[in-house]
Amino acid sequence: MVLACGSHVVSAEPGHGIAMYGEPALPPDFEWLPYVNPDAPGGGRIVFGEAGSFDSLNPHILRGRAPYGVGSYVFESLLGRNWDEPFTLYGLLAESVETPEDRSWVEFTLRPEAAFSDGTPVTVEDVLWSFETLGTQGHPRYRTAWTAVESAEATGPRSVRFTFNTADRELPLILGLRPILKKAQYEGLDFDQSGFGVVPIGSGPYVIGNYEAGRFIELDRDPDWWGRDLPFNRGQHNIGTIRYDYFGDGDVVFEAFKAGTIDSYRETNVVKWAEQYDFPAVTRGEIVQSRIPHERPSGIAGLVMNTRRDAFGDWRVREAMMNAFNFEFINGVLNGGEAPRITSYYSNSELGMRPGPAESRVADLLAPFAETLPPGTLEGYTLPVSDGSERNRAGIARALELMAEAGWTVQEGVMRNASGQPFTFEILLNQGATETQQIVDIFASALRRLGISPRITSVDSAQYEERTQEFEFDMAYYTRGLSLSPGNEQRLYWGSEAANQPGSRNWMGAKSEAIDAMIDEMLASETREDFVAAVRALDRVLTAGRYVIPIWHRPEGYLAHRSSLHFPDDLPIYGDWIGFQPDVWWVEE
Repeated sequence: MVLACGSHVVSAEPGHGIAMYGEPALPPDFEWLPYVNPDAPGGGRIVFGEAGSFDSLNPHILRGRAPYGVGSYVFESLLGRNWDEPFTLYGLLAESVETPEDRSWVEFTLRPEAAFSDGTPVTVEDVLWSFETLGTQGHPRYRTAWTAVESAEATGPRSVRFTFNTADRELPLILGLRPILKKAQYEGLDFDQSGFGVVPIGSGPYVIGNYEAGRFIELDRDPDWWGRDLPFNRGQHNIGTIRYDYFGDGDVVFEAFKAGTIDSYRETNVVKWAEQYDFPAVTRGEIVQSRIPHERPSGIAGLVMNTRRDAFGDWRVREAMMNAFNFEFINGVLNGGEAPRITSYYSNSELGMRPGPAESRVADLLAPFAETLPPGTLEGYTLPVSDGSERNRAGIARALELMAEAGWTVQEGVMRNASGQPFTFEILLNQGATETQQIVDIFASALRRLGISPRITSVDSAQYEERTQEFEFDMAYYTRGLSLSPGNEQRLYWGSEAANQPGSRNWMGAKSEAIDAMIDEMLASETREDFVAAVRALDRVLTAGRYVIPIWHRPEGYLAHRSSLHFPDDLPIYGDWIGFQPDVWWVEE
């Protein structure tokens, strides 16, 4: 790594934004983002409820657990995302971005008015220090991109350039989304220490206000925020105070919402949405129910199997678990059969694998790996479907066949191998996750019919995070939201290098040359058509890998909230994103 200052290289044409493919949709003189209310009033407050607790204010490291809002609203990045385009960024702290056609480097020029909340300017030195510190001492999610940086240098009093050592069209966008920290605040301190020793100073719309460790935190809108008049920010960050209250579990959060302690609640259960929202605040009109559609992929959610453990190293065992998991029955019990199942990691979008055998460009990409691909990758793979009855005779019978093929048979009522060792494993759950517990209870009952008695362990949120970060589990509840613009984060999700990297999101321990190659192909694609083919091929390998027993997804979000809280009528393609964050909401009593 080279950190330099002042060398001159011929520049490309600077722009107000950058797109993964093609050009940004919005012109340089756009007045606001297409999905905001530019005339939204400011002020008021919103209170969210969170299950668990927090023990740190540093959201950029592996240690500790920081409140979500600190990373999202206290800090800013050089570029900001338009949620109405698959992957296009516009200038935020940076007034311009420039990169050559091959994207071998990127240069950002800071806005002269960009400043931290204490009034000091955001400098090139802050940018260089932030990138290097996050890349070497920060959370593992920052490290992959930093290893691709050959050199970082100041090219002027407000400009900084990063030159890459690998071909990856996404790298300029990834760096554009890195948070910028105030270097002077961390001098003489260990950056990777969690806790409350440092109350971070950022350049974002909010500053940290009152908080009590593990119980609540308030973020107050900065009245002197440098970026309040930027067209990119118009209609955003309207609410005066964002507060997060922490509770023991999800059920308590819902009760707090019913009691009026918190202002917004995201529902995940269709039956509950239809039958349990008749409490007084709803009937009085104080609480309204909003259904928010979206066009994003389903992502993956369900029970992940840790292939680092002997129990789940064999794909046949994982397929047996898929057959024993009676989705149709569980969906009927918990959702009245209404929730659509996740059929692949990118289902519900154009990026999802198509049914049947791989064809055309997808088949060509996978062909070199044919001998090592999981069964069904090239031929086509579909999840087992039961008859909906509780007994699931066909599924149990198929599970027994697969376990036998893998060397496990039922002996005196217990599933054992040839040496007489019982097949057993632990299912790790986050304490208070009621719906997940119900799913696992039904699944465990089915497993007992196979002679398998899993240990179900519920731990608090801190222990759950610690154990999953260290991959200390056999099976656990897993969810990974995916976008219409997947990129380098895929390596952290299921790349081989991340399989043994604590804190990575490759919980399943996937190690596959085909997966790595499809990610590489996706990142090197120069056309949208090649990109879509690479993602569909990746989707096939992941799905046929049988790493996760998938449950359901929501093609629309269910959000209950106070009637005084409003969001715009025009929704972006990531419409459901509005249900997650208060960025474009406002309070109107």
